[in-house]
Amino acid sequence: MVVCGLACWRCRWLLPLLLGLAIIMGIIALAGRGWLESESEPYVQQASLWESCTRGQEDLNWNCESLMDYGWGRAAAATYLVGFVILVICFALAVIAFSVEILRFNFVRGIGGLLFVVAAFQIIGLVIYPVKFTEEIPLMGDNMFSWAYGFGWASTVVVIGCAFFFCCLPNWEDEVLGNIKPTYYSSSPQRSQYLN
Repeated sequence: MVVCGLACWRCRWLLPLLLGLAIIMGIIALAGRGWLESESEPYVQQASLWESCTRGQEDLNWNCESLMDYGWGRAAAATYLVGFVILVICFALAVIAFSVEILRFNFVRGIGGLLFVVAAFQIIGLVIYPVKFTEEIPLMGDNMFSWAYGFGWASTVVVIGCAFFFCCLPNWEDEVLGNIKPTYYSSSPQRSQYLN
């Protein structure tokens, strides 16, 4: 006898876990110094969300300039940071929502809506930064947007995926809560003779 059914209630922590992963990637993006780096040696330029650093080819010390002196730098940092704060709030709400025995699915859909807001804020910050950086900061040598900038985009992609899942989850409310009776398939000797 085989029991077929969707056992989603046991895997309900997958979505909050993914949000936690997005938070970790967001922390790496916020703290990382690899938003922009020199592509090859000599490494003469690197930048984070907060500052841009350069050095001469023979110099060992970095000379850093704050990007918060620029309006676009403050805008990029503020939009990405606001999105990150809302993401942390969504994570806390998701943990609360999935901890309660009686899951409120309208509450879950609201978390999905907030996650779309997070994605919008993060995308704005991630687009402002490279456009204005390349326009207003003199670049030295060959540069590339590097690993920390990539973590920012990875966090945003995970948030967008989770937003869709949180918004669509109420459509499978009965399956998630286990309200659907399982379907049993069995083969009986009387039935098998008719199949031959």
